[in-house]
Amino acid sequence: MSDTSGDEMSSRRGTILYEAHNLALGQGTGISTYVRTLAQAAGHLGYDVDGLFGVERGLARSQGRLNEVLAFDAVADSELMTPLESLWRNIRYPFNALGGLQAVELPHSGLVVGSFVETLKLFRRAFAVTRLLDVSVMHFRIYGRLARVKAVGTPILFHATHPIPLSVKGCPNIYTIHDLVPLRLPYATLDNKKYFYRLLMELARKADHIVTVSEYSKRDIIKHLGVDERRVTNTYQAVDIPATLMARNDDEVADDLARRFGLEPGGYFLFYGAIEPKKNVANLVDAYAASGSNLPLILAGGGGWQNRVELRKIRDERFTNFRIDGPVIRRERQVRRLEYLPRDQLVSLIRGARAVLFPSIYEGFGLPVAEAMTLGTPVVTSNVASLPEIAGDAALLVNPHSVEDIARGISAIEADSDLRAELVARGRNHARRFSPAAYREQLQQLYGTL
Repeated sequence: MSDTSGDEMSSRRGTILYEAHNLALGQGTGISTYVRTLAQAAGHLGYDVDGLFGVERGLARSQGRLNEVLAFDAVADSELMTPLESLWRNIRYPFNALGGLQAVELPHSGLVVGSFVETLKLFRRAFAVTRLLDVSVMHFRIYGRLARVKAVGTPILFHATHPIPLSVKGCPNIYTIHDLVPLRLPYATLDNKKYFYRLLMELARKADHIVTVSEYSKRDIIKHLGVDERRVTNTYQAVDIPATLMARNDDEVADDLARRFGLEPGGYFLFYGAIEPKKNVANLVDAYAASGSNLPLILAGGGGWQNRVELRKIRDERFTNFRIDGPVIRRERQVRRLEYLPRDQLVSLIRGARAVLFPSIYEGFGLPVAEAMTLGTPVVTSNVASLPEIAGDAALLVNPHSVEDIARGISAIEADSDLRAELVARGRNHARRFSPAAYREQLQQLYGTL
C-alpha cells in the first residue's frame, strides 16, 4: 500500500485504477519507472491506488492464494506453444473480450517472495487478467474498439500508463502517451505501425483526457493526432531516487565503483539505456573514437533491437588496450557494455561518471538527462525533440546527427573542469522541476479537473 503522511492522511479521495503491465516485465523500462513514481505520487496525494496487470497463466476467482502463485509462475521453454496450440489461441482471441475481460484480485498473503512481489505493495489491491495485452490488442485489431475490463471495485478514475486498447466503464478513462516515436521515426522501432496509428487515433477520439511528459510531446499530440489542447496535459516525469542512495557519500560510491566495475570516480563516460536506433549509439561510439579520449565509455542497459551495427561497433578491436600490471598483461576494453543493472549499481555509475552522454535523436522526456542532473553529473545531450526542454541551460547540447559535433562535446566536457562545475550547479537547480513534490503538484492539478 502506498505511504501517506500529514494532511494526506486526513481523508481518502477515492480509488484510481492504474494499468501497470510494464511493472510485471522482467527488467526495468522507462515506462515501469513512470508507473512506479505515478503510483507513489497518487498515494501521497491521498488516493487509494489499485493496479491492473497481465499474467500468462489462467486464473479464477475460486483459486484464492493459488492465483498468487500462478501469477508469478515461470514459463519454461518446454511450455512454449505448439503450432496447434497457437492456432487454437488465435481462434479464441476474437471471443475472449466480447463480454469484457475478467480481472481477478491477487492476494497479498506473503506466500510468494521476490522483488516484483515487493513492487506490488505500491498498490492497495492488485488485479490480473490472463494475457491482458495479447487479448486486448487482438480484440482491437478485429473489432476496432477498446476491450472493456469488467468492474474491479468502484474506481473514480482509470489511468492507462501507456497506449493500450483498454477501457473501464463507469469512470473517466485517461491515457498517457509518452511520445509518437513509432509514427515520427517509423524506421527506428519494430512496432506495428498500422495498429499503433489506429490505436492512437481511437484514443484521441475516445479518451476522457490524454497525459504526456513534455511540452514537446504535447505539441506533437495536438498537431498530429488532432486532439484539442484542452484535453492534453503535460505533467513531466518525476525523478525519485531513493533517499538511501542519495545519502551515500563519495567514498561509498568510489568503493562501489572499484569493487563492482574496476572504475574510478570521474574516470569514465556513461551512456545508459536500451541499444536501439533512436538512442543513436552508433554515432556516439564513432564520436567517442573521434574525440581521442582515453577515458573508457561505459554503455549500461538492457537489450534492444535493430542494433547489429551498434553491437559490432561496441565490440570493435580498436577499443581493446593492453596494460602491464606487474608480471601480468591485462586486456582491457575502452568501450564496455554492461547488461541490465539493479538501481543501486546504476546510481553509482551515474554519480561517478565524468559526464553522462545521451545524444538521442528523439525522446518524449529523456529521463537519463533529468536523473544525471539530480545526481550532480554533467550531461552532454541532443539539441532536438524534448531534450533541450528537459536539459534547459544545464547541459551541453550537440547535434545528434553530427559525429563531429558530438565528438567536440565529449572533448569539451572532458577537458574543462570549470564547465563541468557550472553544469553541475545549473543541473541540480534545474532538476528541481522534476522533483517528486513538483510532480505531485502537477498530478493533483490534472486529477482535480477530471
